[in-house]
Formats: sequence, C-alpha cells, structure tokens
Amino acid sequence: MATHTVSAATERSAKLNHQAFVLLRTIFTVAPIVFGLDKFTNILTDWTQYLAPLATDIIPVSPQVFMYVVGVVEIVAGILVALRPKIGSLVVALWLLGIIVNLLVLPGFFDVALRDFGLLVGALALNRLASARGA
Repeated sequence: MATHTVSAATERSAKLNHQAFVLLRTIFTVAPIVFGLDKFTNILTDWTQYLAPLATDIIPVSPQVFMYVVGVVEIVAGILVALRPKIGSLVVALWLLGIIVNLLVLPGFFDVALRDFGLLVGALALNRLASARGA
C-alpha cells in the first residue's frame, strides 16, 4: 500500500512539473515574439522611451533602429525557447538581464526593471524544468 501512495505522489509531482514547464515554455515563447514584433509597429508602446541614451552612444544608430535589432533578437529568443527550451531560457534570462541593466541606467523605470527581474527568475525556473526533462 505504501508503494502505491509513493507512486501516486510521484505521478502527481511529475504532472505538476509538466504543467509548470508547459506554462513557462508557452509564455517565454509567445511574449518575446509578440514584444519583438511590436518593436516594428510600436502598437503596445513607444519602445524607444525605454532605451537609455548610453545604448545608442555605444552602438551609434538611431533609437528606432536599435529597437529593430532588439525586436529581431527577441523573436529569435522566443523561437529558440519553443525549439530548445533549455538553451532558449538562458538566452531569454541573459537578454532580460541586459534589459534590466538598461532600465537601471535610465531614471524612472525601476519598477519595470523589478518586473523584468521577476521574469528573469521565471526564465531560470524554465531552464531548471527543461534541464530535468532533458529538453
């Protein structure tokens, strides 16, 4: 009887881990692709407002061109999460770290930086779940 209980608990745990993996993989696939596409349309917001001037000092292009490059990277990162979540989740986590640094340099967006830190932790959680699955 004890074996049955352990087996049921193990099965339930595996099911919950799978659900968490699917939820995180889905959001870290869809969100970067949607936000990346929006860098070309600015429907959701004017993304250049979130770009620290230091970024275009380092890479001398207009803020909008910079955002086009950001959009491409985000789309690629989302696709990578869909295809190779173990690697893609790390790419997204590193990308979010870059966004956080950019936002900390730019006054007035510390709340967004904190939100993105939470997303970074979620991307790392996806990496751990993907690693456990061998995905």
